[in-house]
Amino acid sequence: MNTRFTLSLLLTLVLFTPLYPTPASEEKATTEPETKTEAKDPLRLVLPPIIYAVPGIETSVYFDNVSLSINPANYVFDVHCNRGHLQQERWTYTPDEKEIGDYKFTLNVIDQNNEIIASQDSRLRVVPTAAGKNKPVSILMIGDSLTHNSIYPRHVRQLSQNFQGPNLKLIGSHNPKDEEGVQHEGYGGWTAVRFATHFKENARQGYYRERGSPFLYAGEDGKPELDFPRYCKEFNDGKAPDLVTIFLGPNDVYSATDETIGERTDTMVKHLNILVKMIHDFNPKTKIGLMLPVPPAASQDAFGTTNGRGQTRWQYKRNQHYVVEQMSKHFGDKTDQQIFLVPTHINLDCAHNYPAVKVPRNAQTTEETVRQNNAVHPAASGYQQIGNSLFCWIKEVSKQENAK
Repeated sequence: MNTRFTLSLLLTLVLFTPLYPTPASEEKATTEPETKTEAKDPLRLVLPPIIYAVPGIETSVYFDNVSLSINPANYVFDVHCNRGHLQQERWTYTPDEKEIGDYKFTLNVIDQNNEIIASQDSRLRVVPTAAGKNKPVSILMIGDSLTHNSIYPRHVRQLSQNFQGPNLKLIGSHNPKDEEGVQHEGYGGWTAVRFATHFKENARQGYYRERGSPFLYAGEDGKPELDFPRYCKEFNDGKAPDLVTIFLGPNDVYSATDETIGERTDTMVKHLNILVKMIHDFNPKTKIGLMLPVPPAASQDAFGTTNGRGQTRWQYKRNQHYVVEQMSKHFGDKTDQQIFLVPTHINLDCAHNYPAVKVPRNAQTTEETVRQNNAVHPAASGYQQIGNSLFCWIKEVSKQENAK
């Protein structure tokens, strides 16, 4: 080989060869287009697919309820919908009969740099007041202490009488307030696991916390089994209910941590599936409304009482938010199977509709302040907001029934 040519080639290689080897990722980028991934929603928005509304009833979306942040005041929440009013802590709307129909609803979250960091779409659906007019509908409400209190079941029943129906018949074996027409299966402290598995011979006798599941009976071999037809024979003249609502979650995950919330929620969802199957094995046409668990009181003060001791507000809010996400993922696309998510989590004013008392600011002053004093049980006004959300859903499925 020509010596001059060889020296020239070597000089070229030295001058144009990088001092450091090209990374494998860069080499790959020259042959394959780089895969672009979307930015993850930092606030984990949990808007429902549909926001139900009925003329004459206030419907709201409280921004702290549908996002996860220590301080929502650090963000701007901007709703794009040609109905309703955008306020500091919520979007709110009370429709009238002229506004029946569907409307696009978009929630954008903006940071201090005026950039949209999270966004989610939903649909506002205004259901006619006449939906289900005078139609007889039986409903079984299953739940924990939020149902045991009986305020939202009573409120829903009253709304059905004030808003042209449907004519609701509440069924159940439990009437803790001894109120005519307000039966249900709501028990303080209960979980999905207890409803699906806890058996006692005298299930409906004695102190409610010590009872067995009302749906479990001893079989011919003496072993307990879920027997919904037998339950309906005892409490609904042998007929399957038209509607069943299940409102559980607080007791299933209250004490969970970030390390245990996944397992706790999986256990809850597993036993919700068992209850859903129990109901639909008897009648697959029964509409099941899974009420999404509501956020806790807005202040840590509420968690400093006996009711909330042993948990922080932020950790429980994280737990509740995770359950909403997982229930939405697991049950969110099953309306064709008569399984619905009821967005009870969006319409509760956690700052003003939880119990609170006036107390001295400290032991050395007579100056008073107002502190929330119940972590997970709303005031009557809060229960009524829960009832409003549930009733709007009942109107919607009654409308669907009328259309068939």
